[in-house]
Amino acid sequence: MKKFEEKTVHSTEIYKGKVVTLTVDDVILPNGKPSKREIIHHPGAVAIIPITKDGKIVFVEQYRKALERSIVEIPAGKLEPGEEPAVCARRELEEETGYGAKELTYIQSFYTSPGFANEIIHLFVAEDLYEIEEKRESDEDEFVSIIEATVEEAEEMVKTQQIYDAKTAFSILWVKLNKM
Repeated sequence: MKKFEEKTVHSTEIYKGKVVTLTVDDVILPNGKPSKREIIHHPGAVAIIPITKDGKIVFVEQYRKALERSIVEIPAGKLEPGEEPAVCARRELEEETGYGAKELTYIQSFYTSPGFANEIIHLFVAEDLYEIEEKRESDEDEFVSIIEATVEEAEEMVKTQQIYDAKTAFSILWVKLNKM
């Protein structure tokens, strides 16, 4: 038994959508008492830190309905069933930015909101970028603009809350610490 493990005795699917599934699980807590957990199931995602030849980070700005506003983020996207994270990272980089990368390096994976969701993001850095000749089509419901910024400019965007998500803030810190 894992430390503090909660045993699931029953799981009820409440909603199954294009991106997430919501279940309500009846669990037995480590102290033997029953409880309920609402869990968002997500197929996983990738995020990419594209670095230009002159050391700038390529960001995308897009509207996020859950926040009712636009924010600046690193390119990212959902894994398709059976898709390898590195393949997804290259696809998302091309779709969202119009760039390809000669060098794509895995950094690490992390959970976004483990208190209620199992979404994991696989983070990559993309270097030696080049403009792709035949641009991939973006998702039909995705509208983005490209912003290239230095680490210092990106840090300022964090302060002004233009950058307002954890994966992007983490990525800026990673670039700063690794002196990219």
